[in-house]
Amino acid sequence: MNETMFHHFEAQAQACDALGSPFTARLCRAATAALDRQTETGRRILDWPGDPGADAVALRLCGGLHALVLSRADEDLAAIYPPNEADEAALPKRLAAALQEHDAFLVRFMASPPQTNEIARSGMLLPGFLRIARKYGLPLALREIGSSAGLNLNFDRFHYRYGFREWGDGGSPVRLSPEMRSNPPQLDGVLSVASRGGCDIAPIDLADPARLLRLRSYIWADQSARLARLDAAIRIAERFPNKIVAADAVDFVEKGLAGRLPGQAFVLFHSIMWQYMPEATGSAVDKLMHRAGEAATGNSPVAWLRMEPSGPKPRHATLSLTSWPGGRTEHLADCDYHGRWINWTAGPDPA
Repeated sequence: MNETMFHHFEAQAQACDALGSPFTARLCRAATAALDRQTETGRRILDWPGDPGADAVALRLCGGLHALVLSRADEDLAAIYPPNEADEAALPKRLAAALQEHDAFLVRFMASPPQTNEIARSGMLLPGFLRIARKYGLPLALREIGSSAGLNLNFDRFHYRYGFREWGDGGSPVRLSPEMRSNPPQLDGVLSVASRGGCDIAPIDLADPARLLRLRSYIWADQSARLARLDAAIRIAERFPNKIVAADAVDFVEKGLAGRLPGQAFVLFHSIMWQYMPEATGSAVDKLMHRAGEAATGNSPVAWLRMEPSGPKPRHATLSLTSWPGGRTEHLADCDYHGRWINWTAGPDPA
């Protein structure tokens, strides 16, 4: 394996260790021994034409292998996956066999970038939505970019616990309780949703078994709680489907802003997707939001809630809120990328 690709797989392994997935870390390291030019998959990876980190090459491979396990296409591979244990010698050996046996499938699987729909991020976003609802006292017109399958658009149908405070449907199958690294956020106020919708370059149709398998396969195999949350959110989405359109973010936001109605607060939100957009797209969305903000009124306000990294290689995400009229930006919280913990930093609601 060439040095660039070796360092990519090792960097991904370190990230998986830090994010609580030791098995996926081991899988990434085993791949450095198993990959060679005897398979088309190996040749594609070793000769990858772009930036392997930006293209998430290691995660593409891990997702393809997990899909084989979830679909029961390779029982021998499943035998070394959680909850089973595999020693250090067995893992690269079985991985090499899977590359040979499922070469064509893995090549096809790796042709598209990873796509996830992390449900626990709703636990980071909810306090922001409540802050918007308290501020304006109006129903929210929710619009999400980078929606994937649109599961987080049903955030108000989940149950939440932040330390000693709770919010939401006590009977919901999705139950989120992030670790609090601060005092719990304020959870009072009435939250009413007037409308909701989302966009994605490649939206996931939950009725398509192949797309559903792909979505589930990108949950790391030793993080069973994440997979259970995903499946619970899918059950809710089957009862309360949301329309996710295949659209560029700029077009979607422009149309959403043009369709604003008085007596509603327009809320654009997104989570861990901004860095994957072209810089020109992000700049255009920013201009659209600020232009709409300049015309916002108390009866037709605009808010922009985002959970995104705050720098090139930050150790956590930042929850930020910009609201108009006024255009004030607040740093609400620092939070884990996968929604495992939140550190609420905002003070009381501004006057």
